[in-house]
Amino acid sequence: MESQPPGFQPRTFSVKLWPPSASTRQMLLERMAKNLSTESIFSRKYGLLSKEEAFENAQHIEETCFVIANDHFEKEPDGDGSSAVQLYAKETSKLILEVLKRGPRQKEDEEVTANNAEALVPHKTVFDISGGRRDFLEVDEAHELLSPLTEDGNAYTKICFSNRSFGVDAARVAEPILKSLSKQLVEVDLSDFIAGRSEEDALEVMRIFSSALENCGLKYLNLSNNAMGEKGVRAFEALFKSQSHLEELYLMNDGISEEAAKALCELIPSTEKLRILHFHNNMTGDEGGVAISEVLKRSPHIEDFRCSSTRVGSEGGIALAEALGTCTNLKKLDLRDNIFGVEAGIALSATIEKYGGLTELYLSYLNLEDEGAISIFDALRKSDSLLEILEIAGNDITAKAALHLTAYLAAKPTLKKLSLSENDLKDEGAVLIGTVLKDSNPQLKELDFSTNAVKRVGARCLAQAVVTNKPDFVLLNIDGNAISEEGIDEVKEILKSGKKSANVLGPLDENDPEGGEDDENDEDEKDGGDEENEEDDVGSKLQNLSFQ
Repeated sequence: MESQPPGFQPRTFSVKLWPPSASTRQMLLERMAKNLSTESIFSRKYGLLSKEEAFENAQHIEETCFVIANDHFEKEPDGDGSSAVQLYAKETSKLILEVLKRGPRQKEDEEVTANNAEALVPHKTVFDISGGRRDFLEVDEAHELLSPLTEDGNAYTKICFSNRSFGVDAARVAEPILKSLSKQLVEVDLSDFIAGRSEEDALEVMRIFSSALENCGLKYLNLSNNAMGEKGVRAFEALFKSQSHLEELYLMNDGISEEAAKALCELIPSTEKLRILHFHNNMTGDEGGVAISEVLKRSPHIEDFRCSSTRVGSEGGIALAEALGTCTNLKKLDLRDNIFGVEAGIALSATIEKYGGLTELYLSYLNLEDEGAISIFDALRKSDSLLEILEIAGNDITAKAALHLTAYLAAKPTLKKLSLSENDLKDEGAVLIGTVLKDSNPQLKELDFSTNAVKRVGARCLAQAVVTNKPDFVLLNIDGNAISEEGIDEVKEILKSGKKSANVLGPLDENDPEGGEDDENDEDEKDGGDEENEEDDVGSKLQNLSFQ
């Protein structure tokens, strides 16, 4: 590096992220309006907003969140405004979700006069302190922060105390306030609200809030990220036992051990109205899985069940699978990252075959192997469900199971996302699946075939599959394979010829161009470089496969 003259000062650049320009705010406003008026899982349940109503809500959300973020920036300027941008994004996401879950205005709402219209906006019913500093909440600040909840005639029905750590004294401030709102609260978020507290204090805080909320008719309860364990679950006994109208319950990253899961099964009453139940990242284990299965049996109207990363093995997996058979309204099922094994996979397939409305299925890292995966694919083909998302990565699936997957793909061409990463499908599986996808699943947007020992032939076939009759396709992930440089060039050329942007191809940082070079040469020598033999073989396999 060349030396610089004495006294030289390098030029520094400062990028200001806040405030956004008027054009940027307008662009974000239009994007929000589009999201609010686009069909989604929320619109199917709560109704689709008209473009006019979506724009009105988007405009209010953007203006409200800009004021919140700008006030944060002025009080605690951080130089580049990055924290203000993060707060702006977080608040807009929350309010968008509120509008989606509220759905379109009913006819009687449309007749409300302009003077009363303000009472309908989300922020008048939602009280949220999670956007502030993530620290201990002291008594004086608790009085000030919670004061809006004490105002006569307030319309708050939803509160979020997440991200603030309540001690016993602060909890005592909140207790009478929450009791005074018992007849109007329907949604409570207490996720991550005791961080850094001693076990004794944390348990007492839980008991205080449990007592304060005991008489509320809640529809939504989030107690995630509190490391509760069995003691914490029992600290919320009064709250759990009193809730017979819950529709959504979240207990993620809560240290739910086998004993804690058994306590939940004991304390949670009949949950006839429960639609969403999430247990992500806990220590539930087999016996805990059996306990949770009992909760499922009492919750026949579940639509969204998540029990991912919970250390559930074969015994617990079979119990969950059988219990899920009573949940015939299921639309989303997430069991990722457990140790089910083949037998639990087969048990789950018997349940999946019963579903008629399943749209999202996440079964990655379950040790299903070919036998378990084949049973799942066959069940999906026989069921009435029309999946939009299927993730079944990391299950040691080979081309043997790929044949059954292709039968499903041909019979039910509705997928928007398919993830098969970290399996052992190789070129044969890639060609089988790519051949079927080429003429089916026109709504496909994402295909993940990373880390499957795929080489040049398979990669090229996958590229050809996604450029045909798939106008909304956005991502082809073939990283972590052994595709030669020539093969990568061919993939890019295929995508280009199919008028797909170069951005459609995901990163290739983990691809090993030399990993399959010798094998490629051997294949070329064996068949003279002609791939028709392989395509004929694939065609024969597909033709002989029974679709009954």
